[in-house]
Amino acid sequence: MKTRTALATLFALAAGITMTTSASAKPPQHPAIHSYILLDRTGSMEPIWSEALSSVNAYADGLAALDGGPRVDADITLAVFDAQDGLQFDVLRKGVDAEDWNDVSSREVNPRGMTPLYDAIGRIVSLAEKDKPEKAIIVIMTDGEENSSKEMTKTAAKAALDRVRAKGWEVVFLGAEFSKFDDAEGVGQTASRNMAVSKDQLSDSMGRLAQKSKNYAAGAAPSVEWNDEDRAAAKEDDVKQRTGNQ
Repeated sequence: MKTRTALATLFALAAGITMTTSASAKPPQHPAIHSYILLDRTGSMEPIWSEALSSVNAYADGLAALDGGPRVDADITLAVFDAQDGLQFDVLRKGVDAEDWNDVSSREVNPRGMTPLYDAIGRIVSLAEKDKPEKAIIVIMTDGEENSSKEMTKTAAKAALDRVRAKGWEVVFLGAEFSKFDDAEGVGQTASRNMAVSKDQLSDSMGRLAQKSKNYAAGAAPSVEWNDEDRAAAKEDDVKQRTGNQ
């Protein structure tokens, strides 16, 4: 009887250990990415501000969506910038899980000021480097050219983005009703990662970018680049015609 009792106790202990081990085991991790969105909030953005904010929300929705493409663990940092007596750089969302995203709206932020693009690039890169994600994408949306940076030169901004690229991170420029990418090219951007977008296609383009971001995070694509289909959907040629930059 004592032997049976001892065996039963051993079996119970073994079962308890197994259950504890299973309960404490970490679930499989999904591929991860941290997206850093740098949004131009300067005064000239006012006519398209609603569309710009909606596109940021569409990007978050796309990262969180489970339909189509790989599932990823995606964090999002959103910063807006302008210049009023120097760089104004406001982080509206910091490392928010895409599944927990609260839509950004004009109740939080509105257009104003000038365009310190190089300074803002330096700040967003600094944020990303402090976080040290394995994979990251920096998304820069602007409707104008650099005109007021005081902290960073073009050379310094390029060096910052070069560090990012050396880590294997991606950098993408979207011209919101804007097609002159001299500043983007000046900081080392290749044409395949820059795209002009019509205001009525900003959300669609950012939705496409979300899918590309997930593919990049999962290793299904080596980089994040715009193709001919993306450019046609963005009405890039129409933007170039309207802005006189064909």
